[in-house]
Amino acid sequence: MPSPTPSGAVLAAAQEFASEGFGFTHPYALALHTHQRHPHVHLVVRAEGTDGKRLHIDRAMLREWREDFAQALRAQGVAANATPRSVRGQTKRADRNRNFRANRRPAVRSFREKVEGIAKELRETRTITDPARPTLVRTRKAIVVGWNDIASRLEAQGEIELGADARYFAAHLPPVLTDRERLAVEFMRHVKAHGPREKARDDRDDRDDRDDREQDRTIERTR
Repeated sequence: MPSPTPSGAVLAAAQEFASEGFGFTHPYALALHTHQRHPHVHLVVRAEGTDGKRLHIDRAMLREWREDFAQALRAQGVAANATPRSVRGQTKRADRNRNFRANRRPAVRSFREKVEGIAKELRETRTITDPARPTLVRTRKAIVVGWNDIASRLEAQGEIELGADARYFAAHLPPVLTDRERLAVEFMRHVKAHGPREKARDDRDDRDDRDDREQDRTIERTR
């Protein structure tokens, strides 16, 4: 949780969440960390339960866990929710392991191949296609409809300003971009910012190469 959330409340909520979710079937251990700016709890759960069954963790389960933990935090007096990223207008998951993966050669090679593929498509078609886009667009449309429905309900209850805020939020959600489209935007921004400089450097390199070749020919003629 972000600072200045009381660390004791975070620990108590984590203990309640773990006890309710795993206490009778899956042994667990947890530890509170307060050495960083945001207090957080590490929870380790044994996958195989006392009944011999293993935890089956999928997206629905993770979403349920987030909701349960948010509820436990609210019971401790901490204003918390478990709103999905898409409802908040976020279409990209935070890459917590980016620095680690950036130092791995396969990851670097894969990233380079993606950029080269995007650059080639931009040169040939001046646009980027991504099969994932229609799904994101449908999700965004459903979210906008949901926010506007909330606004209508608020306005019907007399909460005019709050309803207007909900409509404004829905109308100003960030544009829908797939990972490939976002990478293309970053690539074009980089080209626009560094293209002339890199072209000048390439021109200088070409001139240097020509000068070197001319010097080599001059040396050969004088021998």
